[in-house]
Amino acid sequence: MAKYHVTPTGIESPFGEEEIIVSKTDPKGHITYVNDVFCRVGKYSVHELMGQPHSIIRHPDMPRSVFKLLWDTIQSKNELFAYVLNMAKNGDHYWVLAHVTPSFDAAGNTIGFHSNRRKPDPAQITKIKVIYDQLLAEERRTEDRKIGMENAYQTLMGMLKDMKVSYEEFIFSF
Repeated sequence: MAKYHVTPTGIESPFGEEEIIVSKTDPKGHITYVNDVFCRVGKYSVHELMGQPHSIIRHPDMPRSVFKLLWDTIQSKNELFAYVLNMAKNGDHYWVLAHVTPSFDAAGNTIGFHSNRRKPDPAQITKIKVIYDQLLAEERRTEDRKIGMENAYQTLMGMLKDMKVSYEEFIFSF
């Protein structure tokens, strides 16, 4: 399936606090499993998602620098919790608190990644959105997307250093 341009609608795609969105990917981030909640909230069929890059649900207002942190962390065989703004097939959005972990074979090699996502408290989103807006502004300060992402990543690392907290401590401070 070719990725096509979708314009954000500004409408939230709802899901319940008791629901968990689940997906699995191969080591390169291509989807190998999704649950029914993922499909319903993202407005995709299982068939449309299988084999696609997980970035198919990336919202344009989600800082790429946070995804850099995510990939750096999970590729180093560690787990990560992060607030993520996703976009459904029709342009609707949904916030999640994602817990992303690597999956290993018997020899300890990474064979993929597993993510469970829950609905975050709206007050948490209000707080994280302020930070994400700062990161997005930094990313967009230059036309070179890679340089912008790296600058925003360094901004995030500087914030954490100034606060004397790890990223995980930062996420759970909300």
